[in-house]
Amino acid sequence: MLNQPDADGAGAHYFSERPAGAPERRLLRVRLAGRDVEVVTAPGVFSGDRLDLGTRVLLREAPPPPSSGDLLDLGCGWGPLALTLGLLSPRARVWAVDVNERALELARENARRIGTAGVRAVRPEEVPDDVRFTAIWSNPPVRVGKETLHALLLRWLPLLRPGAQAHLVVQRHLGADSLQAWLADRLDGAVAVERAGSAKGYRVLRVTARTDG
Repeated sequence: MLNQPDADGAGAHYFSERPAGAPERRLLRVRLAGRDVEVVTAPGVFSGDRLDLGTRVLLREAPPPPSSGDLLDLGCGWGPLALTLGLLSPRARVWAVDVNERALELARENARRIGTAGVRAVRPEEVPDDVRFTAIWSNPPVRVGKETLHALLLRWLPLLRPGAQAHLVVQRHLGADSLQAWLADRLDGAVAVERAGSAKGYRVLRVTARTDG
């Protein structure tokens, strides 16, 4: 599974903790939060040569994040979602979470490059157990397989604060609609799940944590 090509034609070894191949750095100019910025990318991370279409759809469809609190980019890669959260909400603490060590190094470097001091690029186990999120943005790694993906979402989505929202972008042909139905069933009573947007073959799913009472 991990060596199959992804939708962009690149090997999916970005799911590995330590991806193979030379970590040759490249500069990439992208537009994040209305700003043109220069970031560093490399092979062995998701969409290492551009800002991928799914992430662009999510950035367009997701509402502005809360101005403070703990925000999560789940599966951060080189950091486009986390960097955007950091630019839009400079007073927030942004957790950029990934298992790929190369991705985390790039996300840290990119946060330094563009001055998003609130971004913390960490492995999952480095997020303190008591953190609860005011927003989650994610282009989740659906190609890890359904069982692993489900376990990932069941770990993090319940950490939303009451009334807080997660926005997930998933390709329609990779199971966006079935994932929406599964989340609604599996987390019934804890969250509301709905489609927030759809474009270019992608769905943006909105998961809202129910308020107490």
